[in-house]
Amino acid sequence: MDFIAGLPRDAEGHTGVVVFVDRFSKMARLAPVAAEVTADESAKLFFDLVFRHHGLPESIVLDRDPRFTSAIWTRLFALLGTRLFMSTAVHPETDGQTKRVNRVLEDVLRSYATYFVSCSSFLPMAEFALSNSTHASTGLTPFFLNNRGICAFRLCWPSDVRMQQRSPLLVVEE
Repeated sequence: MDFIAGLPRDAEGHTGVVVFVDRFSKMARLAPVAAEVTADESAKLFFDLVFRHHGLPESIVLDRDPRFTSAIWTRLFALLGTRLFMSTAVHPETDGQTKRVNRVLEDVLRSYATYFVSCSSFLPMAEFALSNSTHASTGLTPFFLNNRGICAFRLCWPSDVRMQQRSPLLVVEE
């Protein structure tokens, strides 16, 4: 669990992304956030994006961001029976898989920044792409590991479908 900050401000005031990564499946959940996101807001995002879809994890690896070391987080997860493991400043690789997702996401956001009004509008597609990419350590996609199946998604649209505006993300066969 981590934050990406310093993105261009969108219409809703978002300048960052909160990133949650499941250690088993490598599935990432993403949400746009304001730079001033609080511990309370972070906890709500956790329940909306992670708990609602996957249940309560046995443990969570966090960096020492004040939002995660706050009394609200530590007390809440103590009551729920979830252990919080904090990475140290000298060993940030403790949460290496989240840092890896952050690097990939930052590269993707930079690559497509000119095609979208805001990074926030692109996050659902980025999350979908991450979830449907085979992970080197598992040999499977996060989507497959979470849902025990493959996700139906057409890369080529049928010829009778005409798009109003073509996106560089879609391949259209004619």
